[in-house]
Amino acid sequence: MDICFLLNGERVDLRGVSPTRTTLDWLRERRGLTGTKEGCNEGDCGACTVMVTDDDGTKALNACILLLPQLHGKALRTVEGIGAPDGALHPVQQAMVDKHGSQCGFCTPGFIVSMAKAHKVGDTGYDDALAGNLCRCTGYAPIVRAAEAAALSPVPDWMAEPPLPEVAELPCAPESAEALAALYAERPEAVLVAGATDVGLWVTKQLRDLSGVIFLNRCADLQRIDVSDDAIRIGAGVTMDRVLELMREEYPSYAEMLRRYGSAQVRAAATIGGNIANGSPIGDNPPVLIALGATLHLRHQGGSRDMPIEEFFLEYGKQDRAPGEFVEAVTIPRGQDRLRVYKLSKRFDQDISAVCGAFNVTVEGGLVTGARIAFGGMAGIPKRAATVEAALIGKPWTDEAVIAAWDGWETDFTPMSDMRASADYRLLAARNMLTRHLLEDLGADTDVRKVRA
Repeated sequence: MDICFLLNGERVDLRGVSPTRTTLDWLRERRGLTGTKEGCNEGDCGACTVMVTDDDGTKALNACILLLPQLHGKALRTVEGIGAPDGALHPVQQAMVDKHGSQCGFCTPGFIVSMAKAHKVGDTGYDDALAGNLCRCTGYAPIVRAAEAAALSPVPDWMAEPPLPEVAELPCAPESAEALAALYAERPEAVLVAGATDVGLWVTKQLRDLSGVIFLNRCADLQRIDVSDDAIRIGAGVTMDRVLELMREEYPSYAEMLRRYGSAQVRAAATIGGNIANGSPIGDNPPVLIALGATLHLRHQGGSRDMPIEEFFLEYGKQDRAPGEFVEAVTIPRGQDRLRVYKLSKRFDQDISAVCGAFNVTVEGGLVTGARIAFGGMAGIPKRAATVEAALIGKPWTDEAVIAAWDGWETDFTPMSDMRASADYRLLAARNMLTRHLLEDLGADTDVRKVRA
């Protein structure tokens, strides 16, 4: 595979690139750019953070799970390219020196890149921007102080990426859904790669030899968002950072959960279609989409079909998707916002859910007139709480209704025990989430981040 991109401002042309070669390995082994560190090698620690710019803007990404072909036609900047060509420091680098933001230094390059990206785009939400960068010895206070100090300085001229001239198409990277359908029909055994936040781990952790890969990041129509008066259609290739921004006003509780979905680096790469198609029982999007009554759009060379999204998940590791068929988009209804989403994990930021519950309960005249409740982490698939829903409908929206639905949880779910939580804990947590939803709906403050005496 032949690709080209900008590396720290200079054009790079590569021939015969392996489709599963990671950017981190190539930078360190072939280019000698060892400032980009290998830490966890799974997108959790941020030591390998690099900056990638294309027509959609600038993002911080994890180089350890960023496959080289995903860079085709883009601009890559490593920590070595954050400072000026003449050696002058970038404002975030100078601020890290002035504010004593580095001790052992292993994590520092990743922090510098994440901070430089935030500085470039004017993002001052540092708790979120730096949540994907792990520091074990300095402590975050001086690092955040450095980011705040640097925010007062203008973006350096050398950080402007010149546009890369038009580049050739890649045989395994179709540029439309129609072209993808044709290619996938020819190669139904191929692995579809969108953001590689999951597939990247197949390469780095499972050491799998992926003989056939089709990259989706150049399919422009899969990255469309269409908003009408009554619905929002989100293309499968829309990244989670875009979904987060889209939901801030439409469904704020969903957006708040997405703020804890991976890290800034993960959200900038992961796609909503990939999270759905993965079929994970602990994926955070499907429970929300089920609670909202979303429609899933599948496509293949011969046409397309639609289904309620809950029907897509059949059993653990199995979805209703035929060979050569792929997730094209998902449509969610607009309307009065009754959605509440609760994510329970051991860490608040960047952690896998033990339980994720989504509640869409309609109340009219004090009575429950409708309920769509769905969970991740409670079964082998994302699943609705049908018995609990039935127990609530027609009842007054009070503690008594929640208590009356108590036994329904064990009818709807038989969760497993694992390293994240026991089965009993998961059931109790799900029940408590319904209570939390009731209390929040009645005006109580249920923010778990607030400490009370």
